Amino acid sequence: MKKVGEKIMGMLVNGEWQKEDRPANADGEVVTTNLQFRHWITPDGSAGPTGEGGFKAETGRYHLYVSYACPFASRALMMRSLKGLQDIISLSVVNPVMYDQGWSFEDGDGVIPDPVINANYLREIYTFSDPNFTGKVSVPVLFDKKTKQIVNNESSDIIRMLNSAFDYAGANNNNFVPKESLPEIEAWNNIIGPEINNAVYKIGLAQEQDFYNKEVTHLFDRLNEIEERLSTSRFLVGEQPTESDWLLFATLIRFDIVYFGLFKCNIRRIMDYKNLWRYTRELYNWPGIKETVNISHIKKHYYISLTSLNPSGIVPKGPEIDLNMDEMK
Repeated sequence: MKKVGEKIMGMLVNGEWQKEDRPANADGEVVTTNLQFRHWITPDGSAGPTGEGGFKAETGRYHLYVSYACPFASRALMMRSLKGLQDIISLSVVNPVMYDQGWSFEDGDGVIPDPVINANYLREIYTFSDPNFTGKVSVPVLFDKKTKQIVNNESSDIIRMLNSAFDYAGANNNNFVPKESLPEIEAWNNIIGPEINNAVYKIGLAQEQDFYNKEVTHLFDRLNEIEERLSTSRFLVGEQPTESDWLLFATLIRFDIVYFGLFKCNIRRIMDYKNLWRYTRELYNWPGIKETVNISHIKKHYYISLTSLNPSGIVPKGPEIDLNMDEMK
């Protein structure tokens, strides 16, 4: 039986595609997944925080695979833009609609094909790197074109690398994880990740009323706390956005469009919060961010791909959302 909130999206088992997550073997034992790719890029190729090194920051060496729809991939895409890495790290964007073959590069508006092996499906990048890979085929993926392998597919690792590893390889000097603010940033990240970023999925895919009631109440308790925080602070940590703000923004920009309706996170909209709504619009209009947000991809992915929640596949026209700064008072 699926766990409450578990999403079926397929996976690779020993390099072979399975249409459902965690299939059982011949003995009925559930197949476990490999650990994610957790290698690290550093300025000189030395070991990073995970103890894995050997990947040096170099212009043109790395390629990033993302989905505009996925909030976790969105983090990496935003950091690439915020750090001015567009000409340093090349990019591919998958099709927003995911069927039973997983993320694909099927032609569509906003899709950027794979230039590395001309893959039709993202899973081909995984098996190209590791022919016997077992695990989920997720975005983002940071790929090394020089050694022809995946460096990392954990979004929190990737944004940390992009924030600092390329500072001597052409990136700008913006720093979204200043050392003096690191403890506070980590504290916020430890709230935002499980209690907001992941919580909306637990709520949207809940199969028990009591579980849903508990989780949705807790989510809005947290949003209320952040609303109060933003009444006296422009951002979560100080007067400049940090990594924590971008982690939160990835969920907030999708909230009224998808999570409020489709995921039943509907006690109130982000638009109904004075400070959170001001904050969301300010981050959306921050230099380099607007072009990383594709509302059409977000809506198509959730409303078409999640057939258990929206069997008709009809994508709603609304809601109408004004993210323009001019209306902010």
